[in-house]
Amino acid sequence: MMARALALGGLLASALLLSGCKQGTKTVEPVRPVLSVVLKPTSPGATVAVGTVQPRYQTNLGFRVLGRLIARPVNVGDMVREGQMVAAIDPTALELAMHAARADLAKAQAALENASSTEERKKMLLKSDATTKQTLDDAEQVRAGAQASMARAQANLTKATEQFDHAQLKADFAGVVTAVSANVGQVVSPGETVMTVARPDIREAVVDVGEDFPVPLTVGLPFTVSLQLLPAIQVQGQIREIAPQADQVTRMRRIRIALNAPPESFRLGSTISARLSHGEPLVVQVPASAVLTQDGNSFVWTIEPHTQTVSLRKVDLSEDEHGIRLNGGLEPGARIVTAGIHSLKQGQQVRIQQDPIP
Repeated sequence: MMARALALGGLLASALLLSGCKQGTKTVEPVRPVLSVVLKPTSPGATVAVGTVQPRYQTNLGFRVLGRLIARPVNVGDMVREGQMVAAIDPTALELAMHAARADLAKAQAALENASSTEERKKMLLKSDATTKQTLDDAEQVRAGAQASMARAQANLTKATEQFDHAQLKADFAGVVTAVSANVGQVVSPGETVMTVARPDIREAVVDVGEDFPVPLTVGLPFTVSLQLLPAIQVQGQIREIAPQADQVTRMRRIRIALNAPPESFRLGSTISARLSHGEPLVVQVPASAVLTQDGNSFVWTIEPHTQTVSLRKVDLSEDEHGIRLNGGLEPGARIVTAGIHSLKQGQQVRIQQDPIP
């Protein structure tokens, strides 16, 4: 009996000991790896856009009538004068059409003269009662028809003469030939581009910029433009034109920068680099994946450098077409979490994923 009591006492003591050990053990949360980024201020002037020098004014020249190209005395790079003949098509068919229209006009003119004479004779006969009023009315109607036919023939001759004149393609202004699209012997359609002529005196820089451009694009925004082959040669310019929408494939928006008195080395087609002029303030951009929104306020998780724990911080942000900017609440150099922000806890210990695993 005594031995049984001792055994039960031993079991009870063991159970109490195990229960005390379980109550004293605490669950330790594992260190969570996170993605992060250090907020760094960037200068808009450090952003460089690459483009080319292009003319502000250029036109695609083409014939207004169908024909076979028989002459093209200019090539790419040639200078042309205003009114200079730069291409010609075979004028044979146009010349024959003009002769036919001239003959039709002569025929219509003879018919009108005959109808007018007949009308005058009918008027004289009517005064002596030698004819009837109906006969005079018929003569007047014939004369009116002949007059309308002559007007139509005159219009046809004018049209044929104009088309004959269009057998020669002439430059609208003095410039340089930048492209040629048709060769001698080729049949060209009305409106088909034969060559492109540009004015080399007014040049501008054309660049494509992405959605991450640090400042809003506005007309008049100053840029410093330099040649890639000769970076020391720089000119100032301002945005003159902004594409209304981005390219559907590249998602880049094209801007045209008017250059202030560019030197001769800024030739058409030269590759240039354009950067914002000095004087723009520094900006700090925040990734959209790092922003946690609660009750209309914006927060980010910051990582304390000494304890490797996270802390929720309220920040002042602004958003535009170029991204999210930090206006207050954090200083540049702070490290923030950029992924998994909805499952973190205040004071939770984390490990930066870029750091080596211990």
